[in-house]
Amino acid sequence: MKRTLYLKFLLAYLLFGIFGFIVVATFVYDMTYERLRRDKADNMYRVATQIANTYAADLYTNMASLETVHQQLVSLSMYMDESVIWIVNPSGRLVLDSSRVFKQNEEIAIKDFDPTVIGNSYYTIGNFWGQLSEENLSVFAPITANWKVQAYVVIHEPLSAIKASANTFLDISYLMLLVLFLLSLIILIFFTELVYLPLRKITTATEQYAVGNMSYEFSVESEDEMGYLAASLAYMAGEIARQEDDQRKFIANVSHDFRSPLTSIKGYLVAMQDGTIPPEMHERYLGIVINETDRLTKLTNEMLTLNNLNTKGMLLDKSDFDINSIIRTVAESFEGTCLNKNIAINLVLTDDKMLVNADMSKIQQVLYNLVDNAIKFSNKNSAIKIETTEKHSKVFVSVKDSGIGIPKDDQKLIFDRFYKSDLSRGKDKKGTGLGLAIVKEIIKAHEENINVISTEGVGTEFIFSLPKAKAMDVDDEE
Repeated sequence: MKRTLYLKFLLAYLLFGIFGFIVVATFVYDMTYERLRRDKADNMYRVATQIANTYAADLYTNMASLETVHQQLVSLSMYMDESVIWIVNPSGRLVLDSSRVFKQNEEIAIKDFDPTVIGNSYYTIGNFWGQLSEENLSVFAPITANWKVQAYVVIHEPLSAIKASANTFLDISYLMLLVLFLLSLIILIFFTELVYLPLRKITTATEQYAVGNMSYEFSVESEDEMGYLAASLAYMAGEIARQEDDQRKFIANVSHDFRSPLTSIKGYLVAMQDGTIPPEMHERYLGIVINETDRLTKLTNEMLTLNNLNTKGMLLDKSDFDINSIIRTVAESFEGTCLNKNIAINLVLTDDKMLVNADMSKIQQVLYNLVDNAIKFSNKNSAIKIETTEKHSKVFVSVKDSGIGIPKDDQKLIFDRFYKSDLSRGKDKKGTGLGLAIVKEIIKAHEENINVISTEGVGTEFIFSLPKAKAMDVDDEE
């Protein structure tokens, strides 16, 4: 990212301020000035019309004297912030001026006076045919008497006053723009604290994870999407680190479990070849070599099985079958092994027939592995109990032995690949440490659970669940 995102956001913030200033400087003054001038002209015209229809009309109907009308115009001028009020006849002669009193016989004529120049408007801008020293806004209102325009009421207002008002509004606009710019700085601060800094932490962590540093630690104290993203990234890194650790352990365990029998096989064969083992003992040691070969074959097959079970999208060939029948078949397959150790297998099965919906071959493998595990760790002259129970549309299968048991600290690890507890290492000479891992993966693929209950020196019980076949529910209703 290299601060690019933050610089872009900062640039956008500065552009907002610059363009805001340009807009205010370009449009606000002109729009305000035009509005003030138009409003001022409207107000002045209303006053001029009122004067033309009252005081000035009285003058031309001989109902008021020049002095009386002049006093009234002076009062109105003061009320209108010293605006100048004139009465001008059509020829251009100035009749009255609110800003001064004419001397006796003084006559002021406006050269080239032409009230028609305003056209359809009622005001004009300028120095009023050279009579004023600066630009003024001048409005006209005709004075009519006896059905004839007798004169005009003209009110003058310096444009400088209107421009000053427009500048005041412009200053206020600049101030408001500055306040808005400073307030928007809060957004920039919030963006920095709540988005940019956490994003920098996440980016740095991502770079560390990309180069393989999965132990890199970071935290984003936030409960929003940014915090969730950081937590997800940290969790992902932890999972990757765990998988890498599992992979290293897997390779180490595979190497160890393959190296031991291969070393034994090579050692015995070399000893027979060079005469260290006499010919009369070859048969005995060839039996050992065959046993070690069987162990390698079993390890390879179980590794392939576990790899297939872990493949994403593993398909299960589910069907309704009698779990009790499968249990009986598995128990019969261990009859010879049980006779050698004088171990009995007791079956406590619910009903003669118990249908479940699952992959029959894989569940048969689960039972085989659990029973094989129970026989390995059972003492001679003991018993193994296999039991089925039904509860809430589930069938629970239990395989319980009375063997050496599993230490409490080891129980949470027994489903890990190649894991063997210290107590089992002496008894399980041919075990691969993959049997329970295979069981776990098969049950997990069925979206069911398997649990272990064990007491050291007393025995171990594995319990897993399977969905009861719907056909069983129909039979129960009938």
